[in-house]
Amino acid sequence: MKTILNLIALLLCVVTYGQTTVKGKITDESGLPLPGANIIVVGTTSGTVSDFDGNYTITTEQEPPFSIRVSYTGFQVQTLEVTSNNQTINVTLAEGNELDEVVISASRTPERIFESPVTVERFGLKEIKNTASVDFYDGLENLKGVDINTNSLTFKSINTRGFASFANTRFMQLVDGMDNSAPALNFPLGNLLGMTETDVQSVELLPGAASALYGANAFNGILFMRSKSPFDHQGISGYIKRGITSQEAAGDNDYTDLGLRMAYKFNEKFAVKVNFGYLKGTDWAANNEEDRFNRGLTRADLNYDGINIYGDEVSTNIKDVAEILVDRGLIPSGADALIPSVDVSRTGYQESALTNYNAESIKADWGLYFRPWENDFEIQYVGKIGSGNTIYQGANRYNIRNFFLQQHKLEIRNDDFFVRGYITEDKAGDSYDMVFTGININRAWKDDQTWFGEYVGEYLQQTLGGATSDAAHLAARQTADTGRLIPGTPEFQRTFDRITNDPDLTTGSRFQDNSQIYHADANYNFGDLVDFAEIQVGGSFRTYRLNSFGTIYTDNDGPITYSEVGFYTQLQRSLELSESVELKLTGSVRYDKSELFDGFFSPRLAAGFTINDNHNIRASFQTGFRNPTTQDLYIGLDVGRAILIGGASDNPGRDIRPYELSPSGAAIVGQGNIIFDGNGAYNNSFFASSVTNGFAQSGNPADLEIANSNFVQPEQVSSFELGYRGKLKDVIIDASAYYNSYQDFLANETVIAPFYGDVQLTQTVPGSSTPLAVAAIANGDFQAYQTYTNSDAEVNSYGAAVQVSTKILNGFDLSANYTWARLDFDVAANPDFRTNFNTPEHKVKISFGKTELFKNFGFNTAWRWSDNFFWEASFGDGEVPAYSVLDAQINYRIPSLKTTLKVGATNLLQDEYFTAFGTGFIGSMYYASLTINNL
Repeated sequence: MKTILNLIALLLCVVTYGQTTVKGKITDESGLPLPGANIIVVGTTSGTVSDFDGNYTITTEQEPPFSIRVSYTGFQVQTLEVTSNNQTINVTLAEGNELDEVVISASRTPERIFESPVTVERFGLKEIKNTASVDFYDGLENLKGVDINTNSLTFKSINTRGFASFANTRFMQLVDGMDNSAPALNFPLGNLLGMTETDVQSVELLPGAASALYGANAFNGILFMRSKSPFDHQGISGYIKRGITSQEAAGDNDYTDLGLRMAYKFNEKFAVKVNFGYLKGTDWAANNEEDRFNRGLTRADLNYDGINIYGDEVSTNIKDVAEILVDRGLIPSGADALIPSVDVSRTGYQESALTNYNAESIKADWGLYFRPWENDFEIQYVGKIGSGNTIYQGANRYNIRNFFLQQHKLEIRNDDFFVRGYITEDKAGDSYDMVFTGININRAWKDDQTWFGEYVGEYLQQTLGGATSDAAHLAARQTADTGRLIPGTPEFQRTFDRITNDPDLTTGSRFQDNSQIYHADANYNFGDLVDFAEIQVGGSFRTYRLNSFGTIYTDNDGPITYSEVGFYTQLQRSLELSESVELKLTGSVRYDKSELFDGFFSPRLAAGFTINDNHNIRASFQTGFRNPTTQDLYIGLDVGRAILIGGASDNPGRDIRPYELSPSGAAIVGQGNIIFDGNGAYNNSFFASSVTNGFAQSGNPADLEIANSNFVQPEQVSSFELGYRGKLKDVIIDASAYYNSYQDFLANETVIAPFYGDVQLTQTVPGSSTPLAVAAIANGDFQAYQTYTNSDAEVNSYGAAVQVSTKILNGFDLSANYTWARLDFDVAANPDFRTNFNTPEHKVKISFGKTELFKNFGFNTAWRWSDNFFWEASFGDGEVPAYSVLDAQINYRIPSLKTTLKVGATNLLQDEYFTAFGTGFIGSMYYASLTINNL
């Protein structure tokens, strides 16, 4: 106990030295204070930041004379000399430009964005405060080259350079160095476990491949979010936003978003901080009743399957049902001749009947920071938790309800190195599949066999009574639906509650999951020890523990674990070629090894020419790789239309399910029920398109095409990029172009595995020349699978982006950017292969505003236009029309209260749109916010 008390005293004591104190105020050229400016004692790590009024006080052990350096994003750095103790130094900073901003992500070391070897976007404190979007995360959509696909109000997926989906496993998101992807999903749920707005120090976005430094998932890009240190940013700050969301389908609904940050520096050795965020609103309702398969069907059609109607996925050919009824003596012999050979689907439920569209997010994080020697050496522990409700669209539509995610990190670092380890754990909470909820509510009320039997019986009776076929079908559905559970009734609610709490997808729809990721990484920069170049080395280790209790993965017999390891090094050197020209060379290479695959190297080479300190031309070649995700490897999920089956070599055999054969199939096999596993998808299957589009039309077995998907391997990309950053008088230009070539592209194939017979068609029905596999297809004795595999198809993409920024009309900020993206892929030659490029070819974004229109009053507007494009995903395919959106905000600062008032609106023109097939239309948001003491 005495030892513990001494340790506590050591951590909390304030030690006094002979010190020099400097104070003053930081303002811009118009006299406005600059809160959050950095003041550093040159040659040391001692520093502070200015408060809300621009005031600062810095105390150091240095004795005069010495210098301090003052910097603020968007302003030119100033260095000033301190000549005496208690000196007052007021500083006026001249406005700079975006080229002066410092980034870390491009090379894992601080450097001017102007000199970055690759394209990098930055979203700093100034941009966060002035964004026209409802929050900083949404504001990233206005960066060039960036796509944000809106899954729901609280779940948005960021992507760059194509191949986007809501399950965006090609894009990494790091918060203070931690990958905040959910282990069960392998991608981040937007900002659920991200940051509260008042704690954001900066956001950097690195588009394109960056595996040479950041590993497996740094394939299409990385988002870096850095928080404020409690040593530099102390006090209590917070915000509250209140408003409404407005959508034609859901009406006007309340919206609340609030955040609180508390940070305290006990002394130069110990500091703490706590953040809390809460958001509540109503999600964008999805009520699209068009047919999912673009057949032009409506709810009046027999085999209708609505996009946002669930339960109607279950369909069958009623003539097959009639034949079974004849065999069982339930209808007269020969009556089946009166039944047409058409598919009929069950009646489904609208999505609004299966969810309350409650959008909610609760998150908190805390940190303990210890600097034992009062310098840059720091030990930190950070904890994060997040929980919420949202809508996620993958193979089906899912209500993510009470989903829980937590992270815990221990890190040791200084300016030259870091060593960190963290754990990420998720719990599915009360999440459920809305498609299976609709299917199983129907089945709980009346099983499929009974429903279709009643349908056929009534159709037959109506036909014998002289009714037309259309009238007979209408009467048959009404009869089969008699007594159907109606939303809003106690009977429906009881059934709904039971099914959404049942994890067996044959009777329920609930997800269970408690998976973890264990991660460690380290980096050391030898820049202070080696003169001729800056050399870095580092590495990482990760272990996955998948534990879905058999509801997502094939882990019925216990958790699945596997590990990955990687090592890298980077060398960077600047060469002065002449008085006005400097060449900066960067080379890096990384070696990675998963226990499931062979190891391989990922190199990167980059060169940057700086001319007259106003123009920089850069060129790079880099490679990236993407290990198959946890779902690519070990998923075993029945989504109704098919079973998703992962491509790890040991996975298909783990997916074991019972099946009932057709009467004809039972006669052939000699038994009515079989046990079938997923191996058929990979070693005995046909492409689904050859069955449905070829064989179904011709009846010719020669039209069946063997699939037999390969097991998955890592995907690789080779990326070439050219770029330019520069200043022409008062105009800032940033442009880049890239070309990507992919190898072993990871994607899905839809295949059909017959329950009996070989796909080589060598086995025949006894006493017949008909191939067994053909008979299985004809009898409906097969299982459809969506496999995870690599394609040998040639996949390339290329694009360009350019941004122009300037000031006009005496200080108004004007910025415009254009992005072009194109897929180079032969669709006709690869009809069964889906790239899911899902990216508009053209995008335009323009912002216009002024931080000081008049004293303490500013505004900003942002307009963006997106071209139409075709969306491909496992849930469905369809056109996404072109759309344009206008966001705007006005703000007023009250310096005496350290408060900013903001009033804003998103989608001000009220033109509802959607960014992906199957989601709800995005309406408008109107809000007012109050932010206090945000340094």
